[in-house]
Amino acid sequence: MSVSVTLPRMMEIGGGAIARVPDMVRNLNASRVLLITDKTMVQFGYADKVQALLTQADIESRVYADTIPEPTASSVNEAVQIAKDGGFDCLVALGGGSAIDSAKAISILARFGGVMRDYKVPRIVNEEGLPIIAIPTTAGTGSEVTKFTVITDDATDEKMLCVGLGFSPTAAIVDYELTMTLPARITADTGIDALTHAIEAYVSRKASPFSDFNALEAMRLIAPNLRKVYHTGSDTNARESMMRGATLAGIAFSNASVALVHGMSRPIGAFFHVPHGLSNAMLLPSITAFSIEAAPERYAKCAIAMGLANENDPIEEANTRLVEELDAINQELNVPTLAEFGVSQDEFESVLETMIEQALASGSPSNNPRIPTPDEMKSLYRHLWS
Repeated sequence: MSVSVTLPRMMEIGGGAIARVPDMVRNLNASRVLLITDKTMVQFGYADKVQALLTQADIESRVYADTIPEPTASSVNEAVQIAKDGGFDCLVALGGGSAIDSAKAISILARFGGVMRDYKVPRIVNEEGLPIIAIPTTAGTGSEVTKFTVITDDATDEKMLCVGLGFSPTAAIVDYELTMTLPARITADTGIDALTHAIEAYVSRKASPFSDFNALEAMRLIAPNLRKVYHTGSDTNARESMMRGATLAGIAFSNASVALVHGMSRPIGAFFHVPHGLSNAMLLPSITAFSIEAAPERYAKCAIAMGLANENDPIEEANTRLVEELDAINQELNVPTLAEFGVSQDEFESVLETMIEQALASGSPSNNPRIPTPDEMKSLYRHLWS
């Protein structure tokens, strides 16, 4: 049986790869670049660095630095208008997953119009928007290699999952040196996000030998280095391994889809503004424990890839170690509970049914090895308080 694989047309990977931005723009036959980024990238000087590289190559560019964390439908409107009015023929997305997700939305809306809700699942968006060169500055989301974007509907607080080739960046620059200044909290949240991508891609009902290879290699790279980069951000080798692992995890889940953790995580982020990686981390141990019975061999392979067990260990023992390790990672990386994050249980209960509806509507729970009923999802959500 064949499988469909989606990847960027061009990728440049390694320290100093950012210097290749002008070459990639030329390879796309583009001449006017709109740099989509955020204020942090401006403060760190990364936006100036990219624009200087473009200027030196006689490529016109403009910086748009008003993207926001967890982008909303309204937050991309200004950049969409700038892209249309300015005649820009290429977007360079610089930053974490939110900046890259924003650029994906801007790419489609600037060329085809409408509103973001028009493009949410179950619609598959294969139209070709403005070409995107994605430059991640976190080792986490994998958005630089995926055909997904997540944009929140301002009116309903729904995190809309949007899928299709139209959202896949044309090119990606994966330069671990851009992650060296990440603070510990963002390092932890994005790192656990990447680990979640790898695990969910491997156990997904849509997994294939291609996605399996990338998912397992991602786990091998991420698991031994996640704690290192959290405690010692200057560890160059660990940073490089995390960056490669995050990109491989992105390739894996883009071609196998995520599952229940992501399906249930998105509404938490939408309603309570919990960063995406953090809400994944809150859910990952309990949902893994819930799901293991439906794919014990697959989860045991995750434990082996993460260095928690070997091929000769009993499957049950490997899976016990996996769940224990996911709990231990959360403890060591100071992942808060929802209560510690500041969410009241009454407020949570008031939107619980809506969160379940939105999670199911995304389609991600149906990729899980064990597909939950709405009542089981309610129990898993409430486990966040136990």
